[in-house]
Amino acid sequence: MSDSRKTRKAVRSERDGRRTRARSGSVSVVVPLYNERESLPELHREIRAACRAAGRRFQAIYVDDGSTDGSFDVLQKLRRGDRSVRIIQLRKNFGKSEALAAGFNAASGDFVVTLDADLQDDPSEIPALIAKLEEGWDLVSGWKKSRRDPVSKRWPSKFFNRTTSLLVGLKLHDYNCGLKAYRAEVVKTVKVYGELHRYIPALAKWEGFRVTEQAVHHRPRRYGKTKFGMSRFLNGMLDLITVVFLGKYTRRPLHLFGTMGMVLTLAGAGITLTLVILRICGSLFLSKRPLFFLGIMLLIVGIQFVSIGLLGEMITRSNASDRRNTVRRSIGF
Repeated sequence: MSDSRKTRKAVRSERDGRRTRARSGSVSVVVPLYNERESLPELHREIRAACRAAGRRFQAIYVDDGSTDGSFDVLQKLRRGDRSVRIIQLRKNFGKSEALAAGFNAASGDFVVTLDADLQDDPSEIPALIAKLEEGWDLVSGWKKSRRDPVSKRWPSKFFNRTTSLLVGLKLHDYNCGLKAYRAEVVKTVKVYGELHRYIPALAKWEGFRVTEQAVHHRPRRYGKTKFGMSRFLNGMLDLITVVFLGKYTRRPLHLFGTMGMVLTLAGAGITLTLVILRICGSLFLSKRPLFFLGIMLLIVGIQFVSIGLLGEMITRSNASDRRNTVRRSIGF
């Protein structure tokens, strides 16, 4: 083989190697947003600067969750000036979980980073989060160690995080931080819906992924107003019950409902049988015995719990969990 051919082959091999290395480290930045038009231009400049400084190929996926303030028009303008911008517009305001699910479904990077659109999450943290993933972790959750929020948000959040850590068995200081980094297989495996975005680390842990946290810079809100309210806190606590059930019993619902049903059924059967024996022996009459009606009620409720468990098993086996289509249009994919 001539020297020139060897040289061309070496150059081609090096070029292919560079492409492979770039492709293996590509990043998809997913940003769910709702009425954040003022912050979007600055946010995208910071995302682009952070990814380019880290030498990463990237795509910025903005998911417009039914904004009514012109955020979609701002995104289209950003797209005209930067082809790395990808836009997903949902048909209406479905909530953050649905927006994240749409972004995760569209993401093609080897790493996926999420952050909120209100500029409180600092995009300059992206390289450090990805570096943590490259240490071998599958999910790195941001920890707003010095949080720039009012007390009305900080104290409920502390209670929420401690309760969640206790119940799910994964100690994190800040479950609800919007700034997180994932390996691609995590976002393609974990199913997010309803309000379960707060519990993605727990869901990932129960799927067998390695989860850790890292302190990140948190900034005060500059535009708009917070979407946090007490109803959101209460809904989060209810969703915590859902997550615990999904994590421990989603593949064996009969173990939960069946256990409760058997306990109630045995208690009801024991009470009823005892009273019936006493009646046969002539010791007492059942017409004025509330305990007899309690025994019958426990029998009925116990059988219902077992039935619910069996129905849950049937639903689990059928695995008919088709996702609904919430996307109105996609641009740039």
